[in-house]
Amino acid sequence: MPETRHRISDLRLRGVTCTPVEVPLRYVLGTSAATVRAAPLLLVDVHTEQGITGRSYVFCYRRSGAKPVAAIVEDAAQIVRGERIAPADFATRLQRSFALIGVTGIVRMALSAFDMALWDAMAVAAGVPLATLLGASPRPIRAYNSCGLGLMSPQAAADEAEALLEGGMQAVKLRLGYASLADDLAVTRAVRARLPDAVQLLVDYNQALSRFEALERGRALQSEGVAWLEEPIRHDDLTGNAELARSLTLPLQLGENFDGPKDLLRALQAQACDLAMPDVARIGGVTGWMQAAGVAEAHGIPLSSHLMPEVSAQLLAATPTCHWLEYVDWTDPIAQEPVKIVDGHWPASERPGAGLAWDPDAVEHFRMR
Repeated sequence: MPETRHRISDLRLRGVTCTPVEVPLRYVLGTSAATVRAAPLLLVDVHTEQGITGRSYVFCYRRSGAKPVAAIVEDAAQIVRGERIAPADFATRLQRSFALIGVTGIVRMALSAFDMALWDAMAVAAGVPLATLLGASPRPIRAYNSCGLGLMSPQAAADEAEALLEGGMQAVKLRLGYASLADDLAVTRAVRARLPDAVQLLVDYNQALSRFEALERGRALQSEGVAWLEEPIRHDDLTGNAELARSLTLPLQLGENFDGPKDLLRALQAQACDLAMPDVARIGGVTGWMQAAGVAEAHGIPLSSHLMPEVSAQLLAATPTCHWLEYVDWTDPIAQEPVKIVDGHWPASERPGAGLAWDPDAVEHFRMR
């Protein structure tokens, strides 16, 4: 064990490689904001002087996002190049370095991707899963299927919801935000009727509604067998979300757009949500997530994840108020061994780090040109 600890402490950053890819989605994702048919991802490899590689990736939302995120990752790596890897210390220094640009949006995503890869390198060097390095034991994490179920006809949504139960899924997410409440209810009822009673139905508006519409539709959905109401209005309208949370019995879910742990703290202090689901690429990587997990624990708030299930499953295993893992299969086309859901859970793994391993031929095939 002393040799392993010495090995981690001696890890020095040699450099970083960023590879943008765009992978096709098995299920098209149509939301009130956009229709997504392919996922633009940025793969980040951190290289150490000891020959250890740490890996991470982030979803860039648009093809145009990959290049600037990569540029900032490379700039951040240059700032701390040659130094002993210390993710929390690096996070503090890099936030100061990028303060005048603003550590939000693309900058936050880049620093998060870098942080995740640094933590992965440390866990790989130690020969343990990331969860173990964080002081937890790897374990199966309850998952809901977030593939597909975009805006479509009631019949098509019901058919797709049924298909998404593969692997024994215990919950699925349905996107809403149709032109009328009647349309929302028609799709919700069609999907709910097709799902077994034990399967939870989560609904997401992707910030599509006004406060008035959100209250009206939220009240209507309370009797439709729905388990949570996600982002009905602007995520940063804390006053409006707090009013909704007080007025509805349906739990209000926020968090995928929280920009760092302080956003989570502000939302909880405002009582703007009943549940929270940070995105590891927006909350600050592994370092930011663990800070957010402490905030959630102090407030007694269940914490779920948003996207990037490989890393998120490791973090949820180390999260005291662990709730749900959001499962998407977006990396399957480039993974050496795609992870399969077992009995509704992301399976525990003893692989070092987050277990990310890419198929080089597939990565080259889907590389953005």
